[in-house]
Amino acid sequence: MKYLGIMALVLMVFGCAQKEASVGLSSEDFAFDNNGKTIELYTLKNDNGLVCQLTNFGARVVSLYAPDKNGELADVIVGYGSGKDFVEKPENFYGAVIGRYGNRIGGAAFSIDSVEYQLQKNDGANHLHGGTNGFHRQVWDAEQLSDTEVVFSLVSPDMESAYPGTVSVKVKYQLTAANELKIEYFATTDKKTVLNLTNHSYFNLKDGGRTSINDHVMYLNADYYTPVDGGLIPTGELAAVAGTPFDFTTPTAIGERVEADDEQLKVGGGYDHNWVLNTESDVSTLAAKVVDPESGRVLEVYTNEPGIQFYGGNFINGRTAGKEDIKYDFRSAFCLETQHFPDTPNKPEFPSVIVNPGDEYYSVCIYKFGVEE
Repeated sequence: MKYLGIMALVLMVFGCAQKEASVGLSSEDFAFDNNGKTIELYTLKNDNGLVCQLTNFGARVVSLYAPDKNGELADVIVGYGSGKDFVEKPENFYGAVIGRYGNRIGGAAFSIDSVEYQLQKNDGANHLHGGTNGFHRQVWDAEQLSDTEVVFSLVSPDMESAYPGTVSVKVKYQLTAANELKIEYFATTDKKTVLNLTNHSYFNLKDGGRTSINDHVMYLNADYYTPVDGGLIPTGELAAVAGTPFDFTTPTAIGERVEADDEQLKVGGGYDHNWVLNTESDVSTLAAKVVDPESGRVLEVYTNEPGIQFYGGNFINGRTAGKEDIKYDFRSAFCLETQHFPDTPNKPEFPSVIVNPGDEYYSVCIYKFGVEE
């Protein structure tokens, strides 16, 4: 009996190890050549059992396994499951680092010191997310520092995508003991330029995108947002959220007012707007919080950025299969992109995005995971 007991214990431990090893996407599925550069997968794990996987194609988050209120791990990231899919399937910016400019620039142009820079028009008459060859489409250099840290590096040459200055960028991902995915952005330039880096991860805390996120409950620490015109370019106004469907200062289900008779919701097809955070760039102050009541999973967001773009998955259409052949339907995921405001290069009244030679650009976003009963 003693022998059987020991054998049972060994088998149980082995089984647990096998189960832990099976959590996550396959490295073999990400080994893919993209124009002579190899796409790879990197896995981070902390001592609490959280697992985060990233790829050097776009310096993307491709999975994050977080426990529910019963301790069951599940992937909360929506996206593709292989390097080939990320390269060849429709680009939705899943999990990517966005640059040089996260969000939209009106008229696809801006000026610095009276010199105009004409960008690619890849969103109607406007420029979106750095253009079709932005940072999200590039294979970054990568160095895994430890089980919990990886750094991606990229040099963007002068006038790449028509942006001035040679910009050197590093993005460090760290999975902390506090169950945080900490994303730090570092950059320098040799010429005066604009820069606005963000992460475009899509989340569904309940089931990884199998169902709607409209029952997720959200809090945004913001009294104002930036209304947009028909091209989703900010008008320059800071509008009060009080009394509107944009007021999430009291936790509210995402879908509770998304179909309200509101002009801004009609323009955006739902929520696709920038909120002006009350946090005053204090990374220790809560910027946003989302709770899935069914699973109990919680996502908190902290940042030193002045704004956060909440996108409610209005353009997800169910036509393209993602991980596990899931066809993500309308509003089956949300994004919370910490950032400076859209179209800031053309809005001098907004917080500046100018980076000068000698400046050390630094931005941080923390996605913290937890549970509530």
